[in-house]
Amino acid sequence: MSQTTGIRDDADLPRKSTTTTANTTSTPEPRSALDRFFEITKRGSTVPQEIRGGVVTFFAMAYIVILNPIILSGGVDAVGNSLDFAQVGAVTGLTAGVMTLLMGFIARVPFALAAGLGINSFLAVSVVQGVTWPEAMGLVMINGVLIVLFGATGIRTAIFHAVPHALKAAITVGIGLFIAFIGFVDSGFVNRTPAGPPVQLGDGGSLSSVPTLIFIGTMVLMGVLIARRVPGAILIGIVAGTVVSIIVEGLLKLGPTVGSDGEVNPAGWHMTVPGVPTNWFSLPDFSLIGQFDLVGSFGRIGALAAIMLVFTLLFTNFFDAMGAMTGLAKQAGIANKDATFPRLRSAFVVEGAGAVVGGGTSSSSATVFIDSAAGIAEGARTGLASVITGALFLFSMFLTPLTAIVPIEVAAAALVIVGALMMAQIREINFNKFSVAMPAFLTIVTMPLTYSIANGIGAGFIAWALINTLAGRARKVHWLLWVVAAGFAIYFARGPIEALLSGSAG
Repeated sequence: MSQTTGIRDDADLPRKSTTTTANTTSTPEPRSALDRFFEITKRGSTVPQEIRGGVVTFFAMAYIVILNPIILSGGVDAVGNSLDFAQVGAVTGLTAGVMTLLMGFIARVPFALAAGLGINSFLAVSVVQGVTWPEAMGLVMINGVLIVLFGATGIRTAIFHAVPHALKAAITVGIGLFIAFIGFVDSGFVNRTPAGPPVQLGDGGSLSSVPTLIFIGTMVLMGVLIARRVPGAILIGIVAGTVVSIIVEGLLKLGPTVGSDGEVNPAGWHMTVPGVPTNWFSLPDFSLIGQFDLVGSFGRIGALAAIMLVFTLLFTNFFDAMGAMTGLAKQAGIANKDATFPRLRSAFVVEGAGAVVGGGTSSSSATVFIDSAAGIAEGARTGLASVITGALFLFSMFLTPLTAIVPIEVAAAALVIVGALMMAQIREINFNKFSVAMPAFLTIVTMPLTYSIANGIGAGFIAWALINTLAGRARKVHWLLWVVAAGFAIYFARGPIEALLSGSAG
């Protein structure tokens, strides 16, 4: 791989979607202004294909409109305040819609954005223990401004080019395993054990839950349709699985896994109980917009502790998104040999702006979702799919009850299918060279095992730098990779560092 750190954007990125004859290479003529703007024909797609992909991505991600409010409203801050569930739901849809539209129109790639699960959990569980919610969202905004600057100045692109090709392929494979694992867990196919191994098959080693069986049936249906090359395979599977779920719930009355009284029901649905909603329309409440404090946390917990929180947010946001975009671009077939893709810098800037907007709306940092791979598997190749997804997210603000129809078990089936498709990138890794195999392996397995894309990237970067240098192949390690690896080492040791800083301050 080239070691250059020069900045490249659209003008000098090679174009892949051309038609080659014996003597000439020609580009297909666009059929309309819409086609020309999004380069639909050039990327081998069609408008119906993009619409289907955008719809599938939305349904694969719709759970975030429900899950993000559950996570954020459950966190009580340093002064005893919490966020309102309905208000968080409204701004979650708003932020996801606006940022996904911007990604579609500006970067013109089929990547959808929404509140990142890793960051929102970190905010609700850790950050607000020491600061207020407005102060926590201020830290998210600072993190976003830094990412925008890194993207606009080319620093983020330079780091992207410094990553070896094998690691980029490993990131894609790791993400595939990660989202498949998420699907298995969300569906109840894999569960925690009371003791012994960390995970087990189903409930007590058996697949006895009806919702989990519906997950399996939906997954098999999608797999068969994809194998038979049926257009709209994943969308058909989602619709069919949802209809079956509504009928089954109507007949069996399974209810949720955890009841309102806290009683556990292993046979129930894991998040959304499917059913035809009695109320299809609700007006969004945007009261949380503008409820942030940029500097309050520095006075409350001290500058060093606040900087460490920003550092943690920055690393999680920066590398989760970089890994996701690498994998998605490869999956969509729009990546070049060095894993770059058209309008790379624009995509980086829009993604960074998602953190700024997410902090400003108190919905947490909006980042590129790996669930976009579901729409890409359905055929999405351009920003038109993102425009469709973004519009549906905005529409979902008014139809929150309708969004809840699709059970997580059905959406999880799409994630597993997509994970299987992304595994194909493993063929690009030369496992015969251990200096390549070990870092790639750590990248791949660390993501699902730690439930973090950033952790997998960090493990791979550190391993690549150390193994290749100590094995006498120092020239294979770009100096920027060393800088990032050192940053990840600090990131992984942030707990002891925070404790040390707290002790010094005390």
